[in-house]
Amino acid sequence: MNDFDQKAREWDKNKMHMERTIAVAGQLQKIISSRPGLKAMEFGAGTGLLSFYLKEQFSEITLVDSSLEMLKVATQKMQGDDHLKFRTLFINLEKETYCGESFDIIYSQMVLHHIGDTASILKKFHDLLNPGGVLAIADLYLEDGSFHDGATNVHHGFDTSSLETLLLQQGFHDCRFAPCFVMKKEKPDGSVTGYPVFLLTASR
Repeated sequence: MNDFDQKAREWDKNKMHMERTIAVAGQLQKIISSRPGLKAMEFGAGTGLLSFYLKEQFSEITLVDSSLEMLKVATQKMQGDDHLKFRTLFINLEKETYCGESFDIIYSQMVLHHIGDTASILKKFHDLLNPGGVLAIADLYLEDGSFHDGATNVHHGFDTSSLETLLLQQGFHDCRFAPCFVMKKEKPDGSVTGYPVFLLTASR
């Protein structure tokens, strides 16, 4: 059982998770096409928080995660027609290849900085999107490493210029970054540090 499996049951109770999700969903709703029949993938979906806020925008949503416990919680939250609209996919897309259907939009929040090979996952996203499809990623601007208490197995946020270069190299275009939320974390001394989050959108 990994760290996210252990956190699954309490994930939705975190106030900051909810506030961030509402902010990201609000931004996404402004840019998502109103065209019917859109198929979406949420990468690193966890309990599906973001997708449940966006479910009226899409005809089908695939919740992708490498934490089985997170996906179990997502399934337990589904009601009525949700079971027809949603499907869960237990896969470590960072290390495995998905050869199923393609999507009109792929989105995620606070997942990319956990992926070791950024270029590789962006290439997979590009390959999984339909022509004209949209990639939307919410994640941390470059920070000093204190968000994860100096952990070395994560990216300390992203320099947007460098990330845009990677996106262009993988075939994306029309890359745009906009601030969408500030995560606040209390330090042991009682001080509070803000960590700004961007919303990236790019087209295939």
